[in-house]
Amino acid sequence: MITVHHLENSRSQRALWLLEELGLEYEIVLYQRDPQTLLAPASLRDVHPLGKSPVIVDGNTTVAESGAIVEYLIDKYGHDTRLKPLIGSPERLRYTYWLHYAEGSAMPPLLLSLVFTRLPKAPMPFFVKPIVSGLSAKVRSSYVAPQIKLHLDWMEAELGKSEWFAGDTFTGADIQMSYPVEAASLRGGLDASRPKLWDWLQRIHARPAYQRALAKGGPMRDMS
Repeated sequence: MITVHHLENSRSQRALWLLEELGLEYEIVLYQRDPQTLLAPASLRDVHPLGKSPVIVDGNTTVAESGAIVEYLIDKYGHDTRLKPLIGSPERLRYTYWLHYAEGSAMPPLLLSLVFTRLPKAPMPFFVKPIVSGLSAKVRSSYVAPQIKLHLDWMEAELGKSEWFAGDTFTGADIQMSYPVEAASLRGGLDASRPKLWDWLQRIHARPAYQRALAKGGPMRDMS
């Protein structure tokens, strides 16, 4: 039995979704965020030294990091599915690209958006708050927002080439890309003005496996 150490409202939702797509049995160990810091609880360090989620345990094998989990599960259990394009195909190269792009390029500006949105709300002396608020607003408007727009425009253009991120077939790359796109819809300005990306988001929401994972793992919420 595969165990998913799942932090509420987090990247680990993708692991649950993939397991549902693969039709595998699994159990969830659920962790709640600290209501003040929104960080993962210290108990996750008993599973992995970094104390991050997701982490899956499959027999004697422990795997952390969303991209590594997607590759591990599809390589081991997805041999009879189309969740990974054939080696040597153009779709396989795109698949690999989006697996890495999701966390390596797409998520950093979205994370910065969250940090600089929450920063003025942190406890601090009253005379410092206007300075912090002004600095945060400046960083968001001059750097973070333009970067998010750049990435959303890029994703929109790429989805103009094919129905799914790696090609005309749904793959693990779409599962990996779900978290940054969800985050962009919550706090990055993504809406129906980017019709290709917006349609992709509605299509993944409609997948039965996605809905089952959401029912088990809990809703995705804006943490800002």
